Amino acid sequence: MLSLKKISATGLTYRHFARYRQILTVLFKYGFESILGPFQIEKYLESCFQLISKKRRDVVSACTRAERIRMALEELGPTFIKLGQVISMRPDFVSIDLIGELVKLQDTVPACSFDEIRTVIETEFGKPLTEIFEAIDETPIASASIGQVHKGRLIDDREVAIKVQRPGVDKLIAVDLGIIYHLASLMEKNVAEVTFIRPTAIVEEFARTVSKELDYRVEAGHMERFAKNFEADPAVRIPAVHREATTRRVLTMEFIPGIKVSEIEKLDQAGADKKVITQRGAELVLRQIFEHGFFHADPHAGNIYILPENVIAFLDFGMVGQVDQQSRENFVDLIDTVIQQNAQGATRQLLKIAFWDRKPDTRQLEKDVAEFINRHLYNALKDLDLNALVRDLIYLMSRHQLRIPPDIFLVMKSLATMEGIARQLDPEFDMIARAAPFIQQVKLAKLTPERIARDLFTFSGELVAFFKHFPSDMLEISRLVREQKLGLTIDEQSLRSIENNRDKSSNRICLAILIAALLIGSAIIAGAKIPPLVNGISLVGLSGLIIAGFLGFWLLMAIITRGRL
Repeated sequence: MLSLKKISATGLTYRHFARYRQILTVLFKYGFESILGPFQIEKYLESCFQLISKKRRDVVSACTRAERIRMALEELGPTFIKLGQVISMRPDFVSIDLIGELVKLQDTVPACSFDEIRTVIETEFGKPLTEIFEAIDETPIASASIGQVHKGRLIDDREVAIKVQRPGVDKLIAVDLGIIYHLASLMEKNVAEVTFIRPTAIVEEFARTVSKELDYRVEAGHMERFAKNFEADPAVRIPAVHREATTRRVLTMEFIPGIKVSEIEKLDQAGADKKVITQRGAELVLRQIFEHGFFHADPHAGNIYILPENVIAFLDFGMVGQVDQQSRENFVDLIDTVIQQNAQGATRQLLKIAFWDRKPDTRQLEKDVAEFINRHLYNALKDLDLNALVRDLIYLMSRHQLRIPPDIFLVMKSLATMEGIARQLDPEFDMIARAAPFIQQVKLAKLTPERIARDLFTFSGELVAFFKHFPSDMLEISRLVREQKLGLTIDEQSLRSIENNRDKSSNRICLAILIAALLIGSAIIAGAKIPPLVNGISLVGLSGLIIAGFLGFWLLMAIITRGRL
């Protein structure tokens, strides 16, 4: 795990001044000088500003802010590309427009020399490369910012794909993380607008994420878990991990030749059945989410290969998602209420799923949810565009300052990505219909005797714990009161609210007494037949009864609706 405290020491800005200068120059180049304002660092960059001023003007005028952020991250290299990818999965921190741009981040860079790759492998294993691999192609088959992949053969002649970390990338990321953390600390102290999202917390989370990605043994564990989940399914293939040739910086896995799922012409030439592939692919993703709660978080076309007999192979398990049982059930309930066009129920589920600092206006939220449902479900479910639905849902939540949990967002993102691939293969594919049995399965699972018994057992345990600790908790409260360490603070507004509620209650009681008196008095007058009489009925008594009935009905409605008298 990278130590942020260690690498964010004050001396960092001097020891790594060249990298610091480069980062700040790129930020200025893409028009983000407003971010640098509170830090008073312009004097360090004056010469750089003069050199890039013309290009800066062209970029700023031609591109949107989101595009400039993406371009700046790409230019700054692997750490910032990964930071952008992590932020793109956090709609609770950034806008949907920026997310849409960050998912375009290109994590492809020129390959480093094979001599450097050889050095990394031999350093990791402590012996010559020829003692580990029979052969390795010097030209990589893929090259990214953190590592590159070479095809090779083990000593026993099995074909493998070898993922090797670039030399020095861990040190570069450590330096960059220190600088990012330092900038985040300055922003948190000097820029009030970003304080509430705690930039340092984002950097700390990012450090944990990138630390896992720098350890290829973690990715190997993901692959083995996926393989175990689908070991009985012949329709899916997960590359086998060769642990004897895998370390922190080298991942050796089974080489699987195939056709990318996006290469439609090649699939047609190979005689693949695109409808079968679509059905299988969608079902595999749905099983990952709703059955296993452990899913591929980046199922784009480059990570899915098609093998003979329409077998589907998933690759690149560096980014995975996990969703627990309760979150799955909440998500299913949200989908169900939206499909049933139940705006009130969908609003309740949104509030159950989301985080917020201040509860939104429920009535306005319900109106917006109803409008959202009408906009997306006016046609048949098979015509539903999941990408547009997810985008608009996040827009809606951001307007009401609701934050969607990252695991739920990853679920929605994976489903929307898979639906996009499925529509390319089969334009008539209906993702909702395919998901219906899984949704029903999750709903029915809550009603099984085993689940009910488990929930009752859990509730009973919590109830016993409550009664067990309640006396000691009360004694602790009593002690704090005696020691005058426990106080009750009521502000003026709260007192005024209490006074208003008291007055309303008093008014209702008085009115109820008057109604009762009027009712009893009118009944006595009517019974005594006090003139004037109409058809033998006292007019005064009848009038009193009518007035009492009207006032009583008004009072009842005021109480029911919690209105004002």
